[in-house]
Amino acid sequence: MNLPAAPAPEHSPLASLDEWEDFLKERYPEPAADSAATTTGFVATDPEKKKEEFRNYEADARPTVREFYRQNHRWQTHDFAQAKRNEFLTLNRREMGIWEAMEYLNQLVDDSDPDTDLSQLEHLLQTAEHIRSDGQPRWFVLAGLVHDLGKILCLWGEPQWAVVGDTFPTGCRFSDKIVFPQFFADNPDSRNPRYQSETGVYEPGCGLDQVQLSWGHDEYIYHVTKDYLPVEAQYMLRYHSFYPWHREGEYSHLTNQQDRDMLPWVQAFNPYDLYTKSHAKPDTQALRPFYEDLIAEYFPDKIRW
Repeated sequence: MNLPAAPAPEHSPLASLDEWEDFLKERYPEPAADSAATTTGFVATDPEKKKEEFRNYEADARPTVREFYRQNHRWQTHDFAQAKRNEFLTLNRREMGIWEAMEYLNQLVDDSDPDTDLSQLEHLLQTAEHIRSDGQPRWFVLAGLVHDLGKILCLWGEPQWAVVGDTFPTGCRFSDKIVFPQFFADNPDSRNPRYQSETGVYEPGCGLDQVQLSWGHDEYIYHVTKDYLPVEAQYMLRYHSFYPWHREGEYSHLTNQQDRDMLPWVQAFNPYDLYTKSHAKPDTQALRPFYEDLIAEYFPDKIRW
């Protein structure tokens, strides 16, 4: 397998991983309360809104965000995504519990971000507490707690563009609904005829489980936790960054019935993923007993990472 030489991991254009999420909040504004809701209560963006009514978020994006997407779209090839699955999904790096992993992720400190002084653990608790306050099922709360733990990949030498970013299928034609689609011109797969049909290396209706998405924290945390969580939570973890599917309606030709049944749950999770961060610190010590009990309900003391 011949992989293109990737830039050094320390080449990190984003001052904070939150810059990517801030961009997503601009590109996908919080849905209006009067828009159509799904069966899970998620309120969808108005499908009748004309394209010209949306701001040109790509043009307004920070230079650091543009550079991040340029790197992401250049290096996330089909071969690269497969190689990273082979490298990381043996889950042989260490064994630790969920709360231990949350504390471990706190090493991912970003002193350059002036907009927040919250730790990674506190961000996870914020998301989970918002879900909990809305009366969602306990497994849903737990999905919110663990959904970003895959960012541990940053602590193991992975560059930003291989950890975060909107995910998309590799091995088939890149949709023009993926943000900054022009940057795919530098991706070697765009010049491989095998990957340039609508289905590429896949069969129509094969199901997303058979589709190799670009590599990142979603795919990693899904594999770490999939044996312990219900299928709805598995979809939330695996596809929460797959915006071309759950927000743009792309790639439906690759989905199967289970994917279509699970889509509303991924959409229900999306607002909690994007819109729950604030400056208010959760009381970690007061919340810890509740979350340790919740973790123990689904997970053993130690799992493989």
